[in-house]
Amino acid sequence: MDMDVGDYRYDTQLLIEGEGLDEDAINDYFLEHFQGDCLLAVGGDDLIKIHYHTNEPWKVLEYCRSLGEIFDIVVEDMFRQARGEKG
Repeated sequence: MDMDVGDYRYDTQLLIEGEGLDEDAINDYFLEHFQGDCLLAVGGDDLIKIHYHTNEPWKVLEYCRSLGEIFDIVVEDMFRQARGEKG
């Protein structure tokens, strides 16, 4: 069975801890600077959860690290998952 995972390969999830974080500004930055879909950036001014499908997760991580400490980082290859492979 073939599962359609869309055009973006990596399901990227992480938490950002910092000060004065603005989920609206983060959302806007993602939409203006990154190619992807399924964006979720929610939280408060000291902790934001990010979920994003992209082909360039390293760019997302670099940007998020510029905002504060990043942790609970998960980057899953949805193409491999769709084929039933691990990793």
